[in-house]
Amino acid sequence: MGEREQRMEAKGFKVDVELPPGAIYRPVSRNGNTLYVSGAVPIENGRIPYKGKVPSVVSLEDAQKAAAICVANNLRMVYQELGSFDDIECIVRLTGYVNTDLDFTEQHVVINGGSQLLLDVFGDAGLAARTAIGVAQLPLNSSVETEMIIKLKD
Repeated sequence: MGEREQRMEAKGFKVDVELPPGAIYRPVSRNGNTLYVSGAVPIENGRIPYKGKVPSVVSLEDAQKAAAICVANNLRMVYQELGSFDDIECIVRLTGYVNTDLDFTEQHVVINGGSQLLLDVFGDAGLAARTAIGVAQLPLNSSVETEMIIKLKD
């Protein structure tokens, strides 16, 4: 296991967790040295622990935890595809969707939970361009969903 995988596991996220697609899609699509990683919800042990609107049902703090789980699941999809994180040059983009109450405006703070995990695992290579969006609903009533674009080494 490489250093990056060890860092992820040290943060409490086992790397080698199989995540079968929940619908008809490819978890990771590769175009040259670019990986497009499909959306991931915060599934842990076969269930979603953080369901519902932020912040009326899911607190800001729990939504940040959910964002970290989502990013961990994105990375697990990549690990399934590549077998390691060694060939990752950098995380290009992280997009986060937050299932929010109408008056909630802290989506960017929620997605910080996922961005922090990327920094912890990849260092400066994990500091990505980012968008955080509030939405009316997410699949399975999830509180958060994330997707990523990753650049591989030449």
